[in-house]
Amino acid sequence: MRECKPKYQVVVEWVKQQIDTGKLKAGKKIPSENTLSDQFGLSRQTIRHAISVLEKEEIVYSLRGSGTYVKEQAYEIDENRKTIVIMMTYVDGYIFPRTIKGIEDKLFGQGYSVQIAFTNNRIDRERIILEDILRKNDIAGIIAECTKSGLPNPDIGLYKEIMKRKIPLLFMNSFYDQLDAPHISIMDQKAGYLATKTLLEKGHTKIAGMFKLDDGQGRLRYAGFVDAVNEKGIPWHDDSIIWYETWDTKQLWRMKAKILERIKGCTGIVTYNDEIAFELLKFLGEEGIRVPEDLSIVSIDDSELAVLGDVKITSIPYPMEKLGEKAAENMLKMIRDRKFDGNYEFDVWVNERDSVKDLNI
Repeated sequence: MRECKPKYQVVVEWVKQQIDTGKLKAGKKIPSENTLSDQFGLSRQTIRHAISVLEKEEIVYSLRGSGTYVKEQAYEIDENRKTIVIMMTYVDGYIFPRTIKGIEDKLFGQGYSVQIAFTNNRIDRERIILEDILRKNDIAGIIAECTKSGLPNPDIGLYKEIMKRKIPLLFMNSFYDQLDAPHISIMDQKAGYLATKTLLEKGHTKIAGMFKLDDGQGRLRYAGFVDAVNEKGIPWHDDSIIWYETWDTKQLWRMKAKILERIKGCTGIVTYNDEIAFELLKFLGEEGIRVPEDLSIVSIDDSELAVLGDVKITSIPYPMEKLGEKAAENMLKMIRDRKFDGNYEFDVWVNERDSVKDLNI
């Protein structure tokens, strides 16, 4: 008696045959559920089951809202792959242009081309870029700046698919806790610690902090703030901590009342970066609050913004170009040696200027 195959198995075998004969190549989209349903005269539920079987066998993978694609069964080192994707959050940030320059200078010298994409720190935009990367077969590696790295990311599955294909992936500035992938950054927790310690050593005992909530660097810098306060053994003040999100940065004036309320009674403040410190100086000037006479400020990045105003801000340097160069250097090593550990964190120190008053004098 002739054995009758399950209906879904017919579809599974057909897809495998198309792959074996070269009609469906790695990275190419298979026919849609509707198309397969019409072709085989089967329900969409049966087609979905067939696709799930193919996914479990790691023959295909699905991208939400895009379709199902043939998976590369093995990713070998291919010397012909000479494109490295640099995925950053913003094109206009004061850090990013110099970081990208550091990356480009290093990669171009080694014969690689660079494809730059910007997420605008949006998850939906990040997804589009990652899906585009997965559809290509010419990517040698990816240097990525995380999107909202302080929050769980719904695009983690796409990153995992990239890692399964053994495409070298290196994060920059921050990283996702959900992924075991290397990163290049500064010692952010130590930066928060040193910024706070600078104020504590000058006799400040009620210190405010302003940190970015949806950013992994913000969380780590806050952790350093906590370390320094606890080490000193001074009272903790919950109401002196100000959290803000990415979108607040462009319209910080909306938070002015909240910020002024939270820093009331404080003699110093640690800010997440120079951009926030620079905006804070404007608010304080409008309210007649003098820096450093009434309020001392320590920031992180040591960018041109730290020295742009009338008061030069004490800040922790951020090695913009060197960070980019190191990211490029480690990416090249990861491409040539898949076992190379690409992790690296730059040490930090404080560049003291005029924005901190010594209360011990």
